[in-house]
Amino acid sequence: MLIDGYNVVHAWDELSSIASRDLNGAAGRLMDIVSNYSAITGIKTILVFDAYKVKGNPGSVSKIGNIHVVYTKEAETADQYIEKTVHEMASHFQVTVATSDGLEQMIIWGDGATRMSSAGLREEYERLRKIAAEQYGSSVGGKIHFEPNIIT
Repeated sequence: MLIDGYNVVHAWDELSSIASRDLNGAAGRLMDIVSNYSAITGIKTILVFDAYKVKGNPGSVSKIGNIHVVYTKEAETADQYIEKTVHEMASHFQVTVATSDGLEQMIIWGDGATRMSSAGLREEYERLRKIAAEQYGSSVGGKIHFEPNIIT
């Protein structure tokens, strides 16, 4: 799964509210949520953030918990990174892209990926979080406390 990070941040009320004061804080909160989602589902997840306006930025990919977080390089948008990755992976793997960008959805769908809106991702996360909390214990602050069986 690939997630258009800032698209989701601005689509979710909770994260958008945080972003109006602290964009990095909203991105960090999304990383926590996506990490939980990935732990619950076992889906390998790449969270992509735009950094294309940062002069001289070489881009970065880092593993944070059980997800990969990508900051695009200068002059590369998250959409471009996602499109390139879908093009490379969709013929070998089932790929889902979470974004509410309509044009982006059409492009990745044309390359064989499944589309999920930002709102759809939120609904799916909340549904799965509740099921996992019932099965594995209570949740505190939105974080589920259990040891997932992650295949890497």
